[in-house]
This record gives sequence, structure tokens and C-alpha cells, in this order.
Amino acid sequence: MASVTFAIPADVKADMKALAWVNWSEAAVEAVLEDIQRADAFERFKKIVSKSKFTEKDAEALSDKVKESMHKRLKAEGLV
Repeated sequence: MASVTFAIPADVKADMKALAWVNWSEAAVEAVLEDIQRADAFERFKKIVSKSKFTEKDAEALSDKVKESMHKRLKAEGLV
């Protein structure tokens, strides 16, 4: 396994020392893996969205339909 060294502010180091039971190496690896997964998911999302023909006008029309439907439902329930 590779090793990485980085600098942190002294106050953060003091806070970390106060939490001596935490495995900071493991916490850092988990954080890096989460960031990598998030970046991968975002790239997949961009690839899917780039093929979409859904326009801003389509989004506004859908939004209007949802608002109208929600208003009717709330009105039927006596909440509006």
C-alpha cells in the first residue's frame, strides 16, 4: 500500500489527538474513496445527461404540471 503525507493546521492536529481512538489513516482512506466514487458517479451522470433531449422548456412545462397537480390535491384535501 502506498503512503501519503500531508500537512494539517496545528489546531486540527490537537483536535485529532483528543480523539485518539479514531484510526485517522482509515478515516482518510474512506474519505478519499468516497470522493472517488462521487466523481465517478458524476461522470456517469454527465454522460447520461449529455445524451438527453430534455430542454429547459420541457422542464418548465413539467414543473407547471407538477405544481398544478399538487395544488389540486392539496385543495381536495382542504389544505389550500
